[in-house]
Amino acid sequence: MAKFTKKKDGDLPAVSTASLPDIVFMLLFFFMTVTTMKDSSLMVENTLPNASEVKKLEKKDRVLYIYVGKPTRDYQKVFGTEPKIQLNDKFANVSDVGDFILEERAKKPQELQNVLTTALKVDKNANMGLISDIKQELRKVNALKVNYTTYEGDAFRNIQ
Repeated sequence: MAKFTKKKDGDLPAVSTASLPDIVFMLLFFFMTVTTMKDSSLMVENTLPNASEVKKLEKKDRVLYIYVGKPTRDYQKVFGTEPKIQLNDKFANVSDVGDFILEERAKKPQELQNVLTTALKVDKNANMGLISDIKQELRKVNALKVNYTTYEGDAFRNIQ
């Protein structure tokens, strides 16, 4: 005859770890698809001005960024404190802007090349002479869609 044993109270069954690798790989693939990498690190101080009429750009893949401002403390010893132009991860002169736009335009798919927007992220204390020189270079390469990146707010707060 078989003996019957009484079940012990309070014992929980062991947790099954058979599906644990599947869960880990699902999380891995999720973070791989959702995470985006930064295109470039900011090498200039960039305090954006305020504006009252602001419109958000919908498609970020159609935007080329040009940063203008004085170099951060790490770069001031080499480049000084005058406002500089940053294209991707390097400082550039005004004459380099046209070549940068042409190179970046060539990297994009053919159907996007004519609809690219150039976004100027300009420090509110930068000289307008430098900005107008950049705009002249953009005209030379027929990059006529220009966007100024700002914060939404009262424009009179820009006056100091």
